[in-house]
Formats: sequence, C-alpha cells, structure tokens
Amino acid sequence: MPTSFTLRQVVVGDVRTPVLTGGPADTDPAEAVVFVHGNPGAGSDWRDLITQVAEFARVVAPDMPGFGCAEMRADQDYTVAGYARHLAGVIDSLGIQRVHLVAHDFGGPWALTYAAAHPDRIASVTLINTGVLLDYRWHRLARLWRTPVVGELFQRVAGNRVVKVLLGHDNPGLDPNWVSRIAAHMRPWGTKRAILRLYRSTDVDTMPALSAALRPLDLPCLVVWGTEDVYLPAALADRQRETFPSAQIHTIAGAGHWVWLERPEEVSALVIPHLRQHVGSAVSETV
Repeated sequence: MPTSFTLRQVVVGDVRTPVLTGGPADTDPAEAVVFVHGNPGAGSDWRDLITQVAEFARVVAPDMPGFGCAEMRADQDYTVAGYARHLAGVIDSLGIQRVHLVAHDFGGPWALTYAAAHPDRIASVTLINTGVLLDYRWHRLARLWRTPVVGELFQRVAGNRVVKVLLGHDNPGLDPNWVSRIAAHMRPWGTKRAILRLYRSTDVDTMPALSAALRPLDLPCLVVWGTEDVYLPAALADRQRETFPSAQIHTIAGAGHWVWLERPEEVSALVIPHLRQHVGSAVSETV
C-alpha cells in the first residue's frame, strides 16, 4: 500500500488545479479512478478512501475550481458545463484514457456531464449521495444561494461558527472534526462566490436530457446513499436506475450527506469490491 501521495499542479486553460495522485508503480497510467468532490469540498476529503483504492489502481483527486486550493478568480466559469470541461482538461493533462468516476454532491452533475460528453472513456461510475437528480427540488440553503441579494447577504454573515452550527445540525452523525474541516472549506470569499454562481447557473430541468444521454450506455454503476441526507433526499437513490438500468443501489440507514466520512467501513465494503471488479476490465461494448 502506498504511504504517500503526490500533489500535482495542473493548469487547464489558465486555471490552476491541485491534484492528489497515487497508486502502485506498476499500474497502467492510462487508467485511473477519478474522485470528484462537491460543494463544499476538496480532493483531500477523499484521502482515507483513495488510500484503499490506491492499493490496486491509479487514483486522482482534484480540487475543483473555486474550492480547496484551486484558483477561484471572479472571471472563471462556475457552471456545470464549465466544471465538466475543467474535469476533462485535468483528465487529459494526466494522460488518462480509461476513467472510473467516483463523485459526491455537485461532483455528480459535473462528472456525469463529463461522462455524457466522453462515453468512450468511462469504465465505471460510483455515485455517493449524488447522481442524475431527476425532479429535484432545491434544499433550503440552495434556495438562499440562488436568490439575488439574499444569497450575498447570507454569504457575508455566515462566518465559520455559523456554518459549523448549520452543518452539525444537518449532519449529526458527522464527526466534529469533519464538521470543522468542511466548514473551513466554505470560508474563502472566492468559494462563497463560486457557490453563488454555480447554484444560480444550474437548471435542474436539464437533468432529463443528461439522463437520456447516459441511459443507453448502461454504465457499470454503484450508488451509495445515506438515508438521512437533508440536501439530496435518499429517494433519489432508486431513481438512478432511470439513468443506469443495471445500477447496484445501497442505502446506509441513519447516515447523512457525507456518508463515506460518517460510515467509512460500510462505504468501503461497497466501493472497493465494485472498483476492483471494473479496474482493468474492458469499457462497456454499449459505448
């Protein structure tokens, strides 16, 4: 098992992105498991899980624009399509041809938009409290962020202490250290601005078209969802079969939005065998 990871700086267009990478020295460099965080998040949030995956596969975990230590300028593209293009640039820069996507939260729409545009690259998909969000209704924080003026005011007054209280209330099973770390992800104004632009530019009515593009591929898909997610309801888990007909779907009772951090052993017991099964296998002939 690797004892360390490399932090690479990748530039896509003119946007710099730190990327955590690792894996066995003898693994195929053209195949990788790509971990895509959501809001708020950073590539390093996957550290415990990617340490296990790195025993048998190349792993890649970028900080996406506006989050973590990635650039967060005012002139960047914070749309779902923009994030998908950025992810494509990261993958291309690292020479990856066969992609196993692991995504959480908004990382799901970003990664799946990438998958729809590059179906020949996708070997498997793992969705953790995310996916194609059919008939989704925005949660209460999202509604604030999407409202002009109100969103800006909220971002101004929502200091670290307030955010920790909100996160702790919504995710009672999350370790306080993780609550503090996730709250810290939201501290920079550049991240706050990226959140506002992302949520305001996203139209959930585009989800049926994304589903329609992916459904014929029937990609190998694992869905893991905490039943107590207050942002993305667990009812969305079963609906992933409308996009991935052969999906394996597992809910974890009592877990919240960051299920792999709350219940790491249960999530690993599902994710690791799924990835071991598909890493090194042929890309689906339906592509």
